[in-house]
Amino acid sequence: MSDKAKDQESVVIVGGGLAGANVAESLRERGFDGPVTIIGAEDHLPYERPPLSKDVLLGKKSTDDATVHDTDWWKEHAVDVRTGERAVSIDRDRKVVVTDKGELPYGTLVLATGSEPRRLEVADDSGAPVHYLRTVEDSNSLKDALTEGAKVVIIGGGWIGLEVASAARNAGADVTVFEAADLPLVNVLGPEVAQRFADLHRDQGVDLRLGSQVTTADLEGADCVVVGVGPTPRTELAEAAGLDVATEAPGGVLVDDQLRTSDPDILAVGDIALEEHPSLGRRVRVEHWDNAIEQGKAAAGTITGDDTAYDRQPYFFTDQYDLGMEYFGNVGPDGYDSVETTGDFDGPFRAWWVKDGTVVAAMQANDWDASDEMRDSIGKPPPGVKPTSGQSS
Repeated sequence: MSDKAKDQESVVIVGGGLAGANVAESLRERGFDGPVTIIGAEDHLPYERPPLSKDVLLGKKSTDDATVHDTDWWKEHAVDVRTGERAVSIDRDRKVVVTDKGELPYGTLVLATGSEPRRLEVADDSGAPVHYLRTVEDSNSLKDALTEGAKVVIIGGGWIGLEVASAARNAGADVTVFEAADLPLVNVLGPEVAQRFADLHRDQGVDLRLGSQVTTADLEGADCVVVGVGPTPRTELAEAAGLDVATEAPGGVLVDDQLRTSDPDILAVGDIALEEHPSLGRRVRVEHWDNAIEQGKAAAGTITGDDTAYDRQPYFFTDQYDLGMEYFGNVGPDGYDSVETTGDFDGPFRAWWVKDGTVVAAMQANDWDASDEMRDSIGKPPPGVKPTSGQSS
């Protein structure tokens, strides 16, 4: 640990999610023995969010199972976790976080404020029972609504929408999904692989309405309306403090490759961090579980004097019906030349997105032994398999 890290008066982490929890945990693992405080607005200890749209909705786990550590662990590691406390402003001159319960000085401040679901007026004003999915309470409420024969309307065919559709069909609900694009997930996967997800859901009895804008009439008689049209990073606190924040999509707090903001004493991690990614050569913001964990660890490294750049390839996973999938890499704004695939989508299946003869993204479905191989394929020539017809740019 560097002398600078030893001299830190304290580390304050704003945000009680997975990213913030991993900053605190990793600081202790690295031997940092100064005060560490987590400020969390929710009335819960830090928890993981992926189970909320997966195993919790399927009834396989409870929301309690998503908790990162219990109370005793945080006490044993001398981490002050303040639940139900909201940060309202940052005084950078005095190096103080102002909360709704007082003030807290910091040596280093870490912003891990996450994101929140985008609201949809047509749903909110429809009079139907509307659900958004972000918190423990959201997940428990939605689980109760997914019942046999319930009429469930899902707005948005992204990862959350399709995972909810899978859970709803598992519960025996009648499911309709409205997606404005021509295919679900097409902006991420391209038409070649996105079509396979469309087929998967239709085969499971989902009424998938593509290229469609939902109207109030479409929501009449619905027992449950789920809005999953994407998240918005919570950057208000950073912006009000005068930190550099992107005002155009994808938004986020601008950070360097060590997750420092425009103020060297303030870092940002997780959903809000718009990082200058070393190997991708552009800024990226990643809203997934793996990024929250790994950026949390990397921020702890920066605080304790490790000058290693955060260069991890983006990663996410999904579970839908009997399909489990992992995706590595990032296609980016320049698109790709081809998608090369092997196997059948109902397993085992592999796909590589190729640009200028190099793999820029890879995925496996129901082929868990391939995970390391797929991750390692990024930045290399693709394996010798036949390209799928079609291109995206």
